[in-house]
Amino acid sequence: MGAGLGLALTAQGVEVTHLVRSDRPAPPGAGLSIGEPAWGRAVRSARIVLIATPDAAIEGAASVLAGLGAVERAHVVLHLSGLHDRSVLAPLEPSGAALGSLHPLQAVADPATAERRLRGAYAGIEGDDRALHAAERLASLAGMHPVRIPASAKPSYHAAAAITSNLTVALFATALRIARDAGVPIDSVERMYLGLLRGTVENLSAGPAAALTGAIRRGDAETVRRHLAALRPEDAKLYRVLGRAALAVAREAGLAEAAAGDVEAALGDS
Repeated sequence: MGAGLGLALTAQGVEVTHLVRSDRPAPPGAGLSIGEPAWGRAVRSARIVLIATPDAAIEGAASVLAGLGAVERAHVVLHLSGLHDRSVLAPLEPSGAALGSLHPLQAVADPATAERRLRGAYAGIEGDDRALHAAERLASLAGMHPVRIPASAKPSYHAAAAITSNLTVALFATALRIARDAGVPIDSVERMYLGLLRGTVENLSAGPAAALTGAIRRGDAETVRRHLAALRPEDAKLYRVLGRAALAVAREAGLAEAAAGDVEAALGDS
């Protein structure tokens, strides 16, 4: 994400003066002392410093920057974590710099696609006032919509992001495996279910209650039972957990309570 955001900002005419990258896993702060004089000069010449390390390395990177003595009151330092708030930048507090976070709420697997993928996406921002204003400017320059997130809400905000993106990928992989194991043609299965997923995502623009379709939405308890009977125990357990969540949405959408009760009973069957 750090490389992708840098490319997206560069495309909008923002001068990215320094980019340090490590392709090897390392303990927090490890390897960041190389070329310290150059680091110091680059940091001093920048107005905004972005820390785009893995979450566990942010505080170590902040400690290295603090040790260089290059971060001053005029700077804004932002990290890109969705989980952490500004407190993980505590080593830099004595500098008086503005501290905060900017988390692009988008899945960027290839930095080269970031300029396109970030345009129109949202970004969760948090921090002190000056950091918030800087994060809003940067997000807007990259074509994103900044939204201020309370510091205390960041773990839940990030968990919701993981469910929306990462766990949807895992759920889709599970669905493909179930279909392949049942004998759906291997050369067609991914295209088939990806088309279904795209349609579902389009429907979601009207909200979950309007987007929900299928057996649970229509109160078809018998179909639910047959689904469960066809699944492995571990897959049936997953179906039940998600089915109960879908049933709550179906009730919100107006499913009659008698039909909802039948589905609830079917989901509870062992």
